[in-house]
Parts: sequence; C-alpha cells; structure tokens
Amino acid sequence: QEFEVAWYGKPPPPTKTIKGLHYAPDWLSFADQQVLLSAIDGAPWSNVLRRRVQHYGYRYDYRQRSIQADMQVGPLPAWTKIIQQRLVAAGWFTASPDQMIVNEYLPGQGIAPHVDCEPCFKDTIVSISLGAPACMDFSRINTAEKRTQLLLPGSLLVLQKDARYAWQHSIPARKSDTLHGLRKPRQRRVSLTFRQVILNA
Repeated sequence: QEFEVAWYGKPPPPTKTIKGLHYAPDWLSFADQQVLLSAIDGAPWSNVLRRRVQHYGYRYDYRQRSIQADMQVGPLPAWTKIIQQRLVAAGWFTASPDQMIVNEYLPGQGIAPHVDCEPCFKDTIVSISLGAPACMDFSRINTAEKRTQLLLPGSLLVLQKDARYAWQHSIPARKSDTLHGLRKPRQRRVSLTFRQVILNA
C-alpha cells in the first residue's frame, strides 16, 4: 500500500527467525477489508476489557483462562465463511475454526505479553489485521530474545510451533510505533483472531 511505502520506505521483510511464524502482508484486498470492517462495526461490542472486543463461537474467560462447552455463543458469523474456507484451503486449519475474537486497538491501547491459552486452543493461531498498522513484539520465554513484526492492514499472521508455544506476543500500549528509526503515530486497528477450541471432557 502506498502510504506504507511513504512511512517506512518499504514494508519490512517477514520475521523469519521464529520457527512456526508465517506472515503474509497482502492477504486481503483493501475492498475486502472495508467489507469486513463494516460488518464488524455493525455488530455489538463488549467492553469487558480495556479495549472493545467481540466473541464468536465460544466466549473466553480471561480471568480463569478457560473455555467450557457451556460458553458457546453460537456459530461464527456468515461474513467469515470465505475467510474460513481460505484458511482451510491453505492448510492452516484441517477444519474450520470454531472460535474467533475481534479486538479493537485505539491509539494507546495494547495487549500484554502472553501465549494463547494452551489447554484452551489447538496448535494454530491465525490473526488478520484491519484498519491501521501496528507493531507486534515477540519475546522468547525464559530468554532475552526479542523480535518485532509490523502488521500491515490486510495482513495474515499465523503462529504455530515455537511461535505458538515458545514465544510471547504483545501489542505495546502506546500511541506511536518506531520501526527502522521512523516514528509513526497509531490509528485504529482491528484484528480478527481465529482458533480451534479444546473442550475438557
């Protein structure tokens, strides 16, 4: 996208030093992004966190870090059907994901370093970015290793293997990002995170 070239010279290359991390910067067209944002903003938001969220498939208990069968809130919305089909066709999931969370990040909002709940979700986490870019930080558990990945609007991020289990990921709560020595004020970013639920018997 032209404004990214203006900000950073060119989008940085994918972060290849983390096993199991896959990044595709132009997975969705601009038109498709606008359709998704319109559908998302037409649905009700929850203010259970410091940022607005929407839960589909199953609600996730952030305090208990758990998901139970009685936390099902219905199927994923119809406007995600094509995305689900593309994710399965690409081999990221063997069956359609059954849980999705939509997160809204306004300037100054973020998410703390974490690994997605291991007993709750299977081995693949997929996130799609909409709206504006932001930097995601990765920190290897029990070491000082750190990486940063710029997430462009329309990009796809897949976490598997080490990227799923051995690295924490976060969006620092700040109003601007600095990459390659260039500072960029943040704007509204919306992410769609797809997962497959593990239900305890």
